[in-house]
Amino acid sequence: MSFRIGQGVDFHQLAEGRELWLGGVKIEHSKGAVGHSDADVLLHAICDAMLGAACLGDIGTHFPDTDSQYKNIDSKILLKQTVNLIGKEGYSLVNIDSTLCLEKPKIKSYVPQMQEAIATICGLTTRDVSIKATTTERMGFVGREEGLVAYASVLLQRI
Repeated sequence: MSFRIGQGVDFHQLAEGRELWLGGVKIEHSKGAVGHSDADVLLHAICDAMLGAACLGDIGTHFPDTDSQYKNIDSKILLKQTVNLIGKEGYSLVNIDSTLCLEKPKIKSYVPQMQEAIATICGLTTRDVSIKATTTERMGFVGREEGLVAYASVLLQRI
């Protein structure tokens, strides 16, 4: 099989006094995501999508939150390690399509920076990294600004 599709999703709570990292970029906001690492939901969803497409389990299998070496780790490192893992399996990334679900902050102005960060790590062009955002119309935990969600789909090709 020469092509594989994967999907990933990640959720994190938001809290005051934390930095907000999305797509490898620090976003100015009064709240940040809570997690063992830097809690970058977008990069985590992309990692899970790649790992799933290559049938390598999930992010928790490779980078468990019970392992102190991943405490506060920059998720760009996890993304690079995931790219290396799929490469060892004989795959390369073709493209990424992703969606962030959050009420605030508005991220449109940050998207080009996120695309550049992700593309650089993954060996892609920015035209191969789609990042969209939506709200939940103030419904649920995302709407109450208690958390955020990221979804990602990837296409892998056998190299």
